[in-house]
Amino acid sequence: MALLLFAAVCCAAPVGNAISAYVALKSGAEDGGIAEGGSAADIPPRMLTAYKKAFQRVGKHVPKCRGMHWPILAGIAKVESNHAVGKNIADSGDIRPKIYGVLLNGSGQGGNTTVVPDTDGGKWDGTSQGERAVGPFQFLPSTWESIGEDGNGDKVADPHNADDAALGAAIYLCGDGHDLTKRAQLKSAIWQYNHSDEYVANVLGWIDQYTAAAKDPDLKNVSGKVRTVIDAALSQRGVPYSWGGGNAQGPSYGICCSPSGKSGTTVKGFDCSGLTTYAYAKAGISLPRTAAAQAGVGQRIPASLGTSALKVGDLVFYAYAPGRDSTIYHVGIYAGSGQMINAARPGTVVRLDSVNAMSGYAGGARLL
Repeated sequence: MALLLFAAVCCAAPVGNAISAYVALKSGAEDGGIAEGGSAADIPPRMLTAYKKAFQRVGKHVPKCRGMHWPILAGIAKVESNHAVGKNIADSGDIRPKIYGVLLNGSGQGGNTTVVPDTDGGKWDGTSQGERAVGPFQFLPSTWESIGEDGNGDKVADPHNADDAALGAAIYLCGDGHDLTKRAQLKSAIWQYNHSDEYVANVLGWIDQYTAAAKDPDLKNVSGKVRTVIDAALSQRGVPYSWGGGNAQGPSYGICCSPSGKSGTTVKGFDCSGLTTYAYAKAGISLPRTAAAQAGVGQRIPASLGTSALKVGDLVFYAYAPGRDSTIYHVGIYAGSGQMINAARPGTVVRLDSVNAMSGYAGGARLL
């Protein structure tokens, strides 16, 4: 069924690429959910400010820490609370209503099977009947008591405050002086946050996406039609994703419905192949409408050569079964330095992403 839909249009989150929230946060999914996205565009400005302030200040608390940067904090907060999207975030950083995880009483709700006794008398988690994780970074009260710091200058360390919580998370991840520029130490720090390989992989995926989104591509040596394609695609950053949307003339209303049930009929924007069709049209190149069909145009770049074989302007493909082009579900435009211009999935906008942001790398195609 899904593959038949993909044959008609392109672009949806691949199976296995969904975010799975940590046990104490299953209630967050009922509260607005773990939304998809991956650029700074999906982070409320006040939360992004908190992440940036925290990485700038963590050195005061953990002088030996190296490599902390805001995408690390954003990756954690994305999985933990979806950046408190849907909550009111005051100028002071206070988040209301407060974010609570499920009561860790072993009931099985949200997947919790271990009883965690109360440590704070309900001071932070609002109940003396046990523990539950709190705030946008979902700290247990006992953990917060050991690492919580005042990040907004009001002399209170509150896990329900964006600045305080982000600084606490930075301190916790830095440990006794981790070098987070080293992938192994970054993985270890995330594992410490939640002992789950799946959790670590999810957070790393978001960190990579936010890191890519924080940088503009280096285009100083790009010219001609390749530059035309890249400039055209980049000019659409911030335009919403629309299932079936976009054509050679620009953004358009899409169709119903994606495999996840999202309709593009009320959203004017692009899906993945709509964006590539538009950008290449600006350089005088007509592309077929679907991602799988676009893989048959130009010089095919085998996946076996790795992403290092890509050049700026190449199409980048992703498949359910790499090696079988009929299963290609997604396409982006390579922008250099490990980045692609991407219309990722419903609920997001056109943005820069890491080429590792989607699963099932299936090679590329060079048209210029």
